Amino acid sequence: MKTGVLLINLGTPDNPSTPAVRKYLTEFLNDRRVIDISKLGRLFLVNLFIVPFRSSKSAKLYKEIWSKETGSPLLHNSKQLKDKVQKKLGNDYVVELAMRYQSPDIQTALENLRKQKPRKIIVLPLYPQYASSSTGSTLEKVFDEIKGWEVIPELKLYSNFYDNEDVVNCYVENAKKFDLSSYDHILFSYHGLPERQIKKASEHYGDNSCFLGTCCETITEKNQYCYRANCYKTTQLIAQKLNLPKEKYTICFQSRLGRSEWIKPYTDQVLKERAAKGNKKILAFSPAFVADCLETIYEITEEYNHAFKQYGGEKIELVPSLNSNDNWVNAIEKMVLK
Repeated sequence: MKTGVLLINLGTPDNPSTPAVRKYLTEFLNDRRVIDISKLGRLFLVNLFIVPFRSSKSAKLYKEIWSKETGSPLLHNSKQLKDKVQKKLGNDYVVELAMRYQSPDIQTALENLRKQKPRKIIVLPLYPQYASSSTGSTLEKVFDEIKGWEVIPELKLYSNFYDNEDVVNCYVENAKKFDLSSYDHILFSYHGLPERQIKKASEHYGDNSCFLGTCCETITEKNQYCYRANCYKTTQLIAQKLNLPKEKYTICFQSRLGRSEWIKPYTDQVLKERAAKGNKKILAFSPAFVADCLETIYEITEEYNHAFKQYGGEKIELVPSLNSNDNWVNAIEKMVLK
């Protein structure tokens, strides 16, 4: 009897055209966990304002990172990862890849696994740090698809792996390809979230103890599923292995949307502050992503690089994501076999 493994990443448009990006954004931003306001407010905001005005602009950005040969970097790297994990695990396992939004979709991937009659299915959302808008949404979608099955096999679910030593070592090994001493400062730039989502998680799981400050610097029973605290812990583990003193690096958050308060500090503001202090060369990690995508390839290496130069800096370099490198494949194998 075989074991099924379902790897799930966030998603990507099918192509960089405006209609394809509009379709992707419509599905993504109408998710109640992504824009967590009233249903009527979300429908109004997303479909009448954000999607119509953002689709063509985002399509231009996707065209900048799209490859004629391999298409979406995120999907290409994810497919390569799936193939390598399948080869590594062998014939006793069936590995499927899905995206939370667009294709390959979760319903099809789960149906492919069901047809194999697995004794067990391991679901691994490819987000190291837990967030309702990513991990929570993905697992909810899996539950929605499976709940109608006549036979539901044993399930093993991963909600996060922010402190997994093997995964941390993958980021460390990538960093060792750079001369860390040659950089004035190092940024750990994570995808941002609205502050209200962090507070909601605290209300549900942390006795409403979060104040978006130093409480995130140590993992406790109350903040074990706090995205910001997860990000801090990932950073601390990477920094320890690289022997980085605290004054050498900053944790920050990128990719804001809308006017509400998002978790701080903001990456663009940190860059401005570092340039004002005379920093010329910055090395950036983006450990919220395991595959390079628009937020890493374009937002950091293009947009933030340009902004940093305007502030007086010279260059930002990006530590690549894990993509499909062999150390990452080995780490996934260990999580599956655990």
